[in-house]
Amino acid sequence: MVVGDVTTGTDVLIIGAGPAGYVAAIRAGQLDLDVTLVEKEAYGGTCLNHGCIPSKAMITATDIAHDARHAEEMGIHADPAIDLAGMVGWKDDVVDQLTSGVEKLCKANQVNLMEGTATFVDEHTARISHGGEGQGSETIEFEHAIIATGSRPISIPDFSFENPPVLNSRQALSLDSVPDSLAVVGAGYIGMELASVFAKLGTDVTVIEMLESTLPGYDDDLKRPVKQRANDLGIDFHFEHTASEWYEPGDGIRVVAEPVDGAAANGGSEAAIEEERLELDVEKVLVAVGREPVSDTLEIENVGLETDDRGFIETDSRARTSVDHIFAVGDVAGEPMLAHKGSAEGQVAAEVIASEPAALDHQAMPAVVFTDPEIATVGMTETDAEDAGFEPLVGQFPFRASGRALTTGESDGFVKIVADAEEEYVLGAAIVGPEASELIAELGLAIELGATLEDVASTIHAHPTLSESVMEAAENALGQAIHTLNR
Repeated sequence: MVVGDVTTGTDVLIIGAGPAGYVAAIRAGQLDLDVTLVEKEAYGGTCLNHGCIPSKAMITATDIAHDARHAEEMGIHADPAIDLAGMVGWKDDVVDQLTSGVEKLCKANQVNLMEGTATFVDEHTARISHGGEGQGSETIEFEHAIIATGSRPISIPDFSFENPPVLNSRQALSLDSVPDSLAVVGAGYIGMELASVFAKLGTDVTVIEMLESTLPGYDDDLKRPVKQRANDLGIDFHFEHTASEWYEPGDGIRVVAEPVDGAAANGGSEAAIEEERLELDVEKVLVAVGREPVSDTLEIENVGLETDDRGFIETDSRARTSVDHIFAVGDVAGEPMLAHKGSAEGQVAAEVIASEPAALDHQAMPAVVFTDPEIATVGMTETDAEDAGFEPLVGQFPFRASGRALTTGESDGFVKIVADAEEEYVLGAAIVGPEASELIAELGLAIELGATLEDVASTIHAHPTLSESVMEAAENALGQAIHTLNR
C-alpha cells in the first residue's frame, strides 16, 4: 500500500546534507529557525562519504606504506604487505564515524531530518519522494529554501560508469583489490591525487590529459615538484590526448586515446595522426575529468529559477538566488567547488534568513590539492596583484633550507608570499611541499586580518617546525631572511 501524501510546514527547507547543507541546517537551528533537511542518500554528502574524507584516508594509508618501503636512508628497511580490503574497511570506519556525527549534531540542534528526493512544486512548496516501494511522498511548505545538492562526476562519451572496468572516483575508492594497471583520464586534482594513491599501491599508472600539463589553473612552479614526484613513482603521462573509446581484446581492456586537434597539428596527414594515436592495455580506467552540479533533479523552473550553461545556479554574496527567499550553496552554486567554500556559504545563507548581517568574502578562500607534495594557495597570485593595480612584493623560502622538513624526509617545494610593495599588506600565498594544507591557514588569517609582512615576520614561530618557513618567506620579502639568500 502506498503511504498517502501529507503536508507539513517549515521555516527553512534545505535540500542536500553535504558540507554546505548540513552546516546551513545546524546554523539555522542555532538561530532558532524551524529546519527540515532532506537527503536522498547519506548524511555528509559526497565529501564525507565518497570524496574528501575517503580520498584523504587512502592518501594517508598509502603514504605510510610507501614511506616505509622507501626509508632506507633513515636506516629503515621494510616491505609492508598491503591488504586493500582492510584499508578500505578502515576508510569506511572513518567515514561512518563522521557521518553518524553529522546526524547527531543535526538532531541536537533540532533539525528535522528527512530521507528522500526533493522537487519544487511552486515557490513555497516542495514534494519529497521517499525511496523504496510503498514509501510514497509528502509535501512541504516552506518560507525559505536552501539548495545544496552538490555535484557528481562528469562522464565522457563511450566511458559509462555502468561498465565495471570504467571507474569514477567513488568507485575507485571502494575497490577491494589492487589493479595491476590503471589508465587515469584527467590530470586535474582528482586524477593526480588518485594516480599517486594507486601508484603507491603498486599499480602501473598511465595518465591521459587533453591539456599540455597537469593541474590546470596552478602556476608552473607549484606543479613542477608534483609532476617530478609522479615521475619518480613511475606514472606515465600522455598530454594533449583525449580518451576516445575502450574495448576488451581479451584479458583486461584497451583504452584508445587520440591526439587533440591531431589533423590540424599534422597537416591532415593520416599516417602522422595514426602514429600519435595511443592504445593502452590496462585492467581498469578511471575517468576524472571534473564534476558537474546536480541541478537537473529539482524542477527549479517551478520556482522561476534558471541555471547557467554549465548547470550552476547563480547567487549573490549572500548566497541568495534571483528568487529572494531561495538560496543556493556549495558546488551547485558555482566555482570554486570546495567543501569549505560550501560550508561558509551555508552559514551565510542561514544567517541571512535569520536577518543576521552576513555575506561571503572570497579574498581569503584557500584551495588545496592533496597530491604528493601538497599544493595550497590563498588570496592573490603575483599576476592577480598586478592586474588589481598593486606592485607585488614577493618573498620565498625553500623547504630544503628547513631543518624540520629535512628531518621528515620531505624537503621539496617552498612557501611563497605575495604582498603590496607600498603598504606591505599580505595579498596572497602559495605553498608546495609537506603539510601545505595545514600551513596555508596562517596566511589565510593574515589576509583576513589585513596583516603586513612585518606582522608575520615578527611573530615568533616554534623551532623546529615547518611553520618557520612561513616566517622566513615573509622575512625574505623584507630582505631579512636568515636561512636563505635574500632577493
